[in-house]
Amino acid sequence: MQALVFSAVNEMNVQSAPDPVPAAGEVLVQLKSAALNHRDLWIKLGQYAGLKWPCIPGSDGAGIVTTVGEGVDAATWVGREVIINPSFGWGDKEKAQGKEFSILGLPRDGTLAEQIAVPVKQLSAKPAHLSWHEAAALPLAGLTAWRALMSRARLQPGERVLISGIGGGVALFALQFAVAHGAEVWVTSSSAQKIARAIELGAKGGFDYAAADWAKRAVAEAGAFDVIIDGAGGAGVDALIDAAAPGARLAFYGATRGNVPELALRKIFFRQLSLLGSTMGSPADWQAMVGFVSHHQLKPIVSDTFPLPQAAEAFALMERGGQMGKIVVWL
Repeated sequence: MQALVFSAVNEMNVQSAPDPVPAAGEVLVQLKSAALNHRDLWIKLGQYAGLKWPCIPGSDGAGIVTTVGEGVDAATWVGREVIINPSFGWGDKEKAQGKEFSILGLPRDGTLAEQIAVPVKQLSAKPAHLSWHEAAALPLAGLTAWRALMSRARLQPGERVLISGIGGGVALFALQFAVAHGAEVWVTSSSAQKIARAIELGAKGGFDYAAADWAKRAVAEAGAFDVIIDGAGGAGVDALIDAAAPGARLAFYGATRGNVPELALRKIFFRQLSLLGSTMGSPADWQAMVGFVSHHQLKPIVSDTFPLPQAAEAFALMERGGQMGKIVVWL
């Protein structure tokens, strides 16, 4: 098969790789589309824990089951159109992942290949209303957004939500989920175009986080926020705290801008704020997310598509931050 292979830091090529063979309890999926996540970029740049070379990256994928391993019923699975849950080994506690937790694409070979062998329990039926590109765009970012917004922040209809850094996959899914759930949604971005696109998708409006005192102006215009979803961290968290309503829940699913240099603890305890960490999601989160997407007929926002031989261009686009939605590679 053909696959994208990382052989060292910033060294990648589309090349031949051995065809995977499904073990007991596994199936072989002929992938139709895969999608990139920032995790893949960080692996490429050598900025991710547990690096190993060579490796096939990719956490998102959709395709057709072609072969089954021992213990899997071929009549049930062969020919089924599926999406892959990239959250492996969550464990038996809903409140947090266990020691065996891992994400598809490292250490296990991922979806940026023509075929992949995965445990059958990681599969769900591809939502019928989604194209292959849309289906491939859903798994990691959709699951991450769902857990942060629904399982951790426990969003309720009618609440006011602020989603920072709109344009990335997780933020866009959080926007779509919150709108469909009946919340009032606002966003932040340094791009007026991305804010305008978010409004088209149902946001009430947005604010330029690069502007001075944006949080003060946001509260004056929209009101303070009951739920805040952020994946950046860094110095910007102080402004998010300023935008929070008393009793608000702030869920953090990443820290692309690093640790918070100084935490305004007095604001947090006096205003009864809850700071919530969140990552990926449990099997129950996955099932709930896929069901919600199907029920509401939601479609992931696909920014750009590339054939596998042009995967380097897809990574370059992500590194520039030029996407609005998910970057998809077709196989």
